[in-house]
Amino acid sequence: MNIMNIQFLHMQSFLSNLCFLVSFFTTIYYWTKVIFFSKTSTTFLGFWGFCILNVGIAIQLVFRWVESGHFPLSSLYESLLFLSWSFTLIYLVVENFLKTEFIGVVISPLILCVLGFTGFSLPTDLQLSKPLVPALQSNWLFMHVSVMMLSYAGLLIGSLVAFSYLIISRVSNSKGEDAVSQTEVLSVPIPLASNFLTVSPSTFASQTGEPFETSSQKENLLSILDNLSYRTIGIGFCFLTLGILSGAVWANETWGTYWSWDPKETWALITWLTFACYLHTRLIYGWQGVKPAAIASFGFILVWVCYLGVNLLGKGLHTYGFFSMIYLLQNYL
Repeated sequence: MNIMNIQFLHMQSFLSNLCFLVSFFTTIYYWTKVIFFSKTSTTFLGFWGFCILNVGIAIQLVFRWVESGHFPLSSLYESLLFLSWSFTLIYLVVENFLKTEFIGVVISPLILCVLGFTGFSLPTDLQLSKPLVPALQSNWLFMHVSVMMLSYAGLLIGSLVAFSYLIISRVSNSKGEDAVSQTEVLSVPIPLASNFLTVSPSTFASQTGEPFETSSQKENLLSILDNLSYRTIGIGFCFLTLGILSGAVWANETWGTYWSWDPKETWALITWLTFACYLHTRLIYGWQGVKPAAIASFGFILVWVCYLGVNLLGKGLHTYGFFSMIYLLQNYL
């Protein structure tokens, strides 16, 4: 290993630790604000924390790109970094548009867990940059994997927002309050979210610090969450569709077949069908509220099974460049 590679490793290690610390303090900021300071006005501390994360992760990816000579999406470590970067990118876009910190409350713990797993749980050998295997030496690597990571990010965030909808709705109903009426969710303008700062588990505080004492306020908030989940999942579903199609074309060039029922392909299809059902029930049958949120929450699990579970437990054409459960057992037991 030459001096240049050692310098790259030291810089990547520093950036990895820095991003984890920034993610940790950003998560503490959001949840402390929700629990103890929900009546204060919106600040930009969390937003700038995500900006630092976005830039820090992007620099790590650029370093690995320069070091390896190919776009850094050929291993689990690199794909997790790109997934974390996608989370921060989506957050910055949503935050800039909605001017609400609620989405940060939802996303920040997810990014913290992903960065923690990436930097501290993966064996050092799996974090090193390695030459591409022959099957990955294609221009389709950037197209297919990057689109799939963006789809996972959109679907996971949308599913988390839907799960938040279920929690808030359940807490509201458990206190004997009126259930949220089935309004036309799509008719509720998303900018209404600028009227809300955070959702305190105990007070449902608004941006002005006033509790959500009326059912109309709760209805608006839940409608906004439902709307945001629907639109985010819709974008993620489009990316997932494009990713599956590009993967099929790449597979035909590499293996001579568009579809081989590999475990990764099968679970990607299951995930696609699940979110297709989610969108179908909303667009065709007009489902809103709890039912589609439950489907989306189930989809959250499927995305992780498709992304990590298959590579942890299964074998197939997509296991190269990642790792297996046998590898982990051999190194940790």
